[in-house]
Amino acid sequence: MPLGPVRPSPLVEQAAQRLREQITGGHWPVGTRLPGETTLAKELGVGRSTLREALRALAGAGLVQPRHGSGVFVIATEPAEDWPARLRRAAVTDVYEVRLGVEVHAARLAAQRRTPEDVTALWAALDGRRAASDADDTAFVDADIALHAAVVAAARNPVLAALFAEFIPVLREALIDLLSLTGLRENHPGHGDETHTALVEAVTDGAPDLAASALRTDLEATLKLLRERS
Repeated sequence: MPLGPVRPSPLVEQAAQRLREQITGGHWPVGTRLPGETTLAKELGVGRSTLREALRALAGAGLVQPRHGSGVFVIATEPAEDWPARLRRAAVTDVYEVRLGVEVHAARLAAQRRTPEDVTALWAALDGRRAASDADDTAFVDADIALHAAVVAAARNPVLAALFAEFIPVLREALIDLLSLTGLRENHPGHGDETHTALVEAVTDGAPDLAASALRTDLEATLKLLRERS
């Protein structure tokens, strides 16, 4: 199927879209070398600089890869999905399993690296979680996540902090739904206070193993409930 010329503006976006359609439609299978710049630019009715920008956009989407001296090759027929989108599609139990690994390690590091300011923030977050026991499920979950975020922050690792931040939207929705469905807080409004207190105490005392154990106990209990509901 011929590419056909594009309309005047925006040229780069239109050129990239036309090329993307050829790739996702199977016209150029994985491993295929795209026609040369001169040919593609002529077929699309754009300049070579516009074509190069369009190809850069496709490379950024994970569809093509330029190879020096060889040309541009198709490496995938579907755009690479960004991490937040993948998390939104994932089963919450799968996300929680990864969360468990990330946070347990973060708790261990937090107990080793916490500063006096971190300790103050942790106890304030624990107080906030306790205060939220009188609030609705949404407020309680937000307070709970704030405490966990304080632990991750105390680990002093920006990559762990960034990973945890990506999990928050999925976790927040899942936890609010879980509390609503199970009624866990009906008899225990501050559900999990004991394990969260043990976590904060362990981080404060500089006890990595105890901090990791306390957090693992909390998260594994929640993961079990999520699996039962899935």
